[in-house]
Parts: sequence; C-alpha cells; structure tokens
Amino acid sequence: MPQSDSEIKIIQMRNDVLLPFVVEQLKAGHTATLPLRGRSMRPFLEDGRDKALLQAIDHPHVGDAVLAELSPGHFVLHRIIGIDGQTVTLRGDGNLSKDPSCTLADIRAKAIGFYRKGRNTLDSTDGRKWRIYSWWWTRLFPIRRYLLFMFHPHIPERLRRYKN
Repeated sequence: MPQSDSEIKIIQMRNDVLLPFVVEQLKAGHTATLPLRGRSMRPFLEDGRDKALLQAIDHPHVGDAVLAELSPGHFVLHRIIGIDGQTVTLRGDGNLSKDPSCTLADIRAKAIGFYRKGRNTLDSTDGRKWRIYSWWWTRLFPIRRYLLFMFHPHIPERLRRYKN
C-alpha cells in the first residue's frame, strides 16, 4: 500500500472503458468516487478539481444529479429536470440546452455527494447546502446564460482587453 501521495500512480482511462466497470461495482453495492471531467456542471463543479461520490439508484427523482448512459459508452453526470413515464430529461448545470432524452433504464447511478475545491469533506446532496444551491440554481435557468458568462474562466482577460 502506498505510504505517501508521491507513491500513488494516477492512471487515466477513457470513460467508455472505465465507467461500465464502475457501474458493475455500483450494482454490486459498492460506491465509487470519480474525478469530474468536462464543464457541463459549472459553475459549482469544476473539471479536474472536483470529485463525485456515486452509488446505485433505484428510483431517480427530478433534481437528482445522475450518471446516465445516453448512448453506448457515452456517459454524462447531469441533473434530472424532468421525468415523463419512462422518459428522462437531463441538463448539466452549466448547459443551456437539454440532453437528448434517455430512459429510466439509462440512469446508472446517483451522485450522493461531491468533494469540492480539493477538500476531503463531502458536500452531501442530501445536505442543506446542496439543496439550497440546487433550489436557487434550477430556478435561475432563465438568466443562466448571463450567470455562466460571469463564471467563464477567461472573463478577466476579456475585461482587460476592453479597458485599454
């Protein structure tokens, strides 16, 4: 077993290779912590910085952040914004458009918490902080375009350009 962080090897794998294995482990009753990739859950979850704690899910609900397989080997971790019978509509918190519809059977796991900003403490999705964030962010959808622009990583550079 590694004695320090310097002894830990990081291996990167494509999602279409890793995630089917992770899903099998979740079905067996395990949880999995995965680093987040992509910018679709910005501004509160960041690519390469944050991690999601996942577990298998039986009954997803609107508002849940879930791991879904939209097509074979193509996974997303997005929020459920609608359920109509067996059809599920997803959208990333940092996205303006909905994902292609999927079914309840395509939902592979639920995020039960996130490790954010390099911290070792879990922000539970059942916790007060996450519920308040989720309530506000989902209701701000009509102005999300402008809010996301403010969180864009290159905003300071753009503003400096216009000051001169």
